[in-house]
Amino acid sequence: MPSADEDGRRGIDGARRIYLDHAATTPVDPDVMAAMLPYLSAHAGNASSLYLEGREARAALDDAREDVAAVLACDAAEVVFTGSGSEAANLAIRGVAWRAHDEGRRHLVTSAVEHHAVLHTVQQLERRHGFAATYLPVGADGRVDPADVLAAVRDDTALVSVMYANNEVGTVQPVAEIAAALADHPALVHTDAVQAAGSLSLATPELDVDLLSLTAHKVYGPKGVGALYVRRGVRVAPQIVGGSQERNRRAGTENVAGAVGFAAALTRADAERAAGNAANARLSGILIDGLTGLPQVRLTGPAERRLPNSASFVIEGVDSEALLLRLDAAGIAASSGSACTSASLEPSHVLLAMGIPADIARSSLRLTTGRSNTDAHMRHAVDIIAEAVAQLRRKTDAAAAVSMA
Repeated sequence: MPSADEDGRRGIDGARRIYLDHAATTPVDPDVMAAMLPYLSAHAGNASSLYLEGREARAALDDAREDVAAVLACDAAEVVFTGSGSEAANLAIRGVAWRAHDEGRRHLVTSAVEHHAVLHTVQQLERRHGFAATYLPVGADGRVDPADVLAAVRDDTALVSVMYANNEVGTVQPVAEIAAALADHPALVHTDAVQAAGSLSLATPELDVDLLSLTAHKVYGPKGVGALYVRRGVRVAPQIVGGSQERNRRAGTENVAGAVGFAAALTRADAERAAGNAANARLSGILIDGLTGLPQVRLTGPAERRLPNSASFVIEGVDSEALLLRLDAAGIAASSGSACTSASLEPSHVLLAMGIPADIARSSLRLTTGRSNTDAHMRHAVDIIAEAVAQLRRKTDAAAAVSMA
């Protein structure tokens, strides 16, 4: 195999590495780290304390909230800091569901391709707490039809939750169209925008949603901090109780350093969105052009209206796990889908919902680009993947020949 170019990142063993799993997580930006450090050391006060150190922490938290709100084009009071994107989604769904439950509205609508932070939350409410749920189908490109959403809602529908962009195949959903279609319905609208941050506009007046969940670690911020936009006037039942933090919506001592890092990362990502999208589209284009030229390899998700850093494939006749192990050994970090389900042997629920047969869905490969990548990396990655695929297919053919002998 050709050696990686000199710009390649070194892994912990000193070998050159090409990181192609930015949808799973991103490294913390050095400027973000620098912004956080004072609130982990010299200014590490509790933001709920009244003395100087507490007031300093409160001021930093308020500034971070204002900065996140600026990206969302909302009021700072509408931003709730959480411990992750999953917690933000749980707060949105459970928080609305429990408020609506007492009013007799116990129906939820979501799509079949949501992240498990949404799907598992809805399923638990359905199975254990007496809610009804409708799971919307998607087309072959993974897209939800707004007409299907409108047809699914009922008089007792409390919430519609459709993700902004899919974390496995990059499909961008028509969230604003869905919200517009429901303008005259009392159901609230939530969107999981975790994967969209840094690639799509998060301006809530444009999306017209009631709730929007985010996390920091997808935009070169720290892990362990997320946020939920809650439109003014929308009430959510807190899911973590024990204090009055976050305007009584999320108890617990505030993660000031995390919030500061989140705000710094999100602000930069949004400011550089156009340039980043152009670079990522070029990088992913090299991957798509190179890999779809191989036999029995096809792109999953739409050709258009997909996240610019997303290139996902099914490679027939090749087991995903075997391929990923070979790529890792060759210096490429990649995945077969969501990092949250990477230990599962089951085929992706997203690919199955898109109509891809289970045996082919088990041959999935997700490559997502980012700031550390170059054109040379992409060309090198295509060469390595092509060789790994050929080797695995030869191995499969040889095993089949032996079994038939």
